[in-house]
Amino acid sequence: MSTVWGTSDVDAAATRGVALRTSPGDVVTPLARDRAQELGVAITSADALDRPPSSAPSVSSATTDRSSSTSGSGATAGIRRNGSPQRAPSPATPLPPGSVGSPGTGGPVRSMRPPSPALFRRGAPLPGGLGSGPSRTGRAVVVGAGHVGMIAGMRLADADVFGEVVLVDIDEGRAAGIALDLQHTAPLSDFATCVRGVGSVEDAGPADYVVITAGRPRQPGMSRADLAGTNAEIVGDLAWRVAATSPHAVIVVVTNPLDEMTQHAWTSSGFPSSRVLGMAGVLDTARFQALIALDGGVRAPAVDAIALGSHGEEMVIPLSRATHDGRSLDALVSPGRLNAAVDRARGSGAEVVGLLKTGSAFMAPGTSAARMVLAMVRDSDEVMSAAVLADGSYGIRDVYLGLPVRLGRSGLREIVTIPLTPEELAALREAGERIRRRLTAVPEAS
Repeated sequence: MSTVWGTSDVDAAATRGVALRTSPGDVVTPLARDRAQELGVAITSADALDRPPSSAPSVSSATTDRSSSTSGSGATAGIRRNGSPQRAPSPATPLPPGSVGSPGTGGPVRSMRPPSPALFRRGAPLPGGLGSGPSRTGRAVVVGAGHVGMIAGMRLADADVFGEVVLVDIDEGRAAGIALDLQHTAPLSDFATCVRGVGSVEDAGPADYVVITAGRPRQPGMSRADLAGTNAEIVGDLAWRVAATSPHAVIVVVTNPLDEMTQHAWTSSGFPSSRVLGMAGVLDTARFQALIALDGGVRAPAVDAIALGSHGEEMVIPLSRATHDGRSLDALVSPGRLNAAVDRARGSGAEVVGLLKTGSAFMAPGTSAARMVLAMVRDSDEVMSAAVLADGSYGIRDVYLGLPVRLGRSGLREIVTIPLTPEELAALREAGERIRRRLTAVPEAS
């Protein structure tokens, strides 16, 4: 039976300082070949000795991370912890024993282990024995097993595209209990994803995507800015640990205050900015779509709109381009209702907090985070809003805020330019400046 060799096998070989030895008929995924090139791991075949050197398997050139960062920091950038120099995380972090894809001690896990996500790039051949059904590959980690993390984990498991979804929480029993409860829904929701709950990022193992929901929730009367100090400490530490455990992962931040925490996660992780994203625009867009449909006359799924700027008071929803089934929304809905929906969308988080009395919104935020991850793993090419580091588009640079983007398997693919009125553009730029000023209240990454 053939073996599918993925990036975890390359990482394990790099740790042991040996070549990756394959057999005739084995499949080495494109992403594994890229990783081997990065780490200098040779890929050899069992029949290589019977062939001239020129016919040995070739290693494809490594892919280049596209980052909008101006600092040039990447996963190998130096990081300081507790005032002392910290060596960059090694990309050759082995999977913990017992994890999905763990190499074990007796050689690679054979074809029972799901292959790397890169195997299923468009046009890639399927290895024999896997069949034509949906693939389940790679690992997604959700840090924080509160309500938002629980919903995000459920949506990711339900999607049936990952080999494993791992919930992480300082309360390991809660994470494990929710994971087991979620696993019990597999036959009801028709998914084969394995779900696990652990107490630390390290126990989760190397991941392709990491969603950070951990942090102090907002209480009634508390602004997002009030959370900055406490949650910066939490998010900064988690981002650093994610970088050490999963140096090739994409981080999606959900913790509030969203824009500031995403920028803090970027500086703390040392990752290229293309691999640190914030979830807000997807949520705020959905809120506006839902609210404009409450009074009838339009259907929420048929509303095409996008929420930009900050996750809060400086949210910008360009009504000039909002449509319903291709028709301009302002031709179907009165200006008063449109503006009221925008205002309510801006304050929806606080509205839910006030109604719940304790806790905050979780259904839509958790679903929105999962939506971003699934857009990446599926390489959907859709335009959505995400908090990304501005690269000069729209006249804004070097600050995280919600912009129209296309996402790919490795995170941000591009910032998309859409037409805005002068008033909308001015509001978006003002949002960027206000976020920049609030960043002064966020502790620097150590």
